[in-house]
Amino acid sequence: MKSKFLLAGFVAVTLISCRAPLAVAKVDVQKNISIAENLPEDQTFKKTIEPYKMELEGKMNTKLSHTAVDLTKSGDNSNLGNLLADYTFEGADVWAKNNGIPGGIDGAVINIGGIRTTIAKGNIITRQIYEVMPFENEVMIMKIKGSDLQGLFDYYLKTQKNNPVSHITIETDGDKILKQLINGKEVDPVKTYYIATSDYLALGGDNMEYFKKGEMIPTGIKLRDLFLEKFKANPEVTVSTDVRLNFKNKKNTTDE
Repeated sequence: MKSKFLLAGFVAVTLISCRAPLAVAKVDVQKNISIAENLPEDQTFKKTIEPYKMELEGKMNTKLSHTAVDLTKSGDNSNLGNLLADYTFEGADVWAKNNGIPGGIDGAVINIGGIRTTIAKGNIITRQIYEVMPFENEVMIMKIKGSDLQGLFDYYLKTQKNNPVSHITIETDGDKILKQLINGKEVDPVKTYYIATSDYLALGGDNMEYFKKGEMIPTGIKLRDLFLEKFKANPEVTVSTDVRLNFKNKKNTTDE
């Protein structure tokens, strides 16, 4: 019986090994077919979506707030950057106090590259906030030891990049850190800090690897939704003028 199984296996292997190679069918490469731009519009479809289109347009053009000055993202302490960092701090602070972090949060960090455009002086409408923040980024709170938070200050020393901060002060001179404060105080290495940021940065985006040493606490809040809410709650924008990032003898870096 054993010899029969061996013989059957030998025959199967032989048949497989002797099988002729598969032929590859010839594929004709077709040219692209252009679609005329003057195709007739489907009037039934247009009529169906028109009410939704008008509703969306109405929402996008809704006034939220007003600014007496242009809100820009240029410079180490850009008024739009500082404003959105403050809004991130405020929204995350409220969430933290309502969700088991009695002391709230200690600071906020966002990236200037995530702010996609500026806001001209005048009325601020919903559409502009979607243009400023087109991404679906979520507000994250990073629980991190003071000793690990040193990486944040080292990051700014190395990059001297104008990524906006709130309740954080960083001053450098060349290759030295002169001042590094959280809420106006020196960082305590043994204390636990809570820093609000985006999920993109929390995962180490924009080379912020130091956040990986902390514990990520998701809030479920979208940054854009938070900004919409904050602008709506502040009919007249108040621009902060405090200096948060002060890079003396700054290296040749390019602000975004």
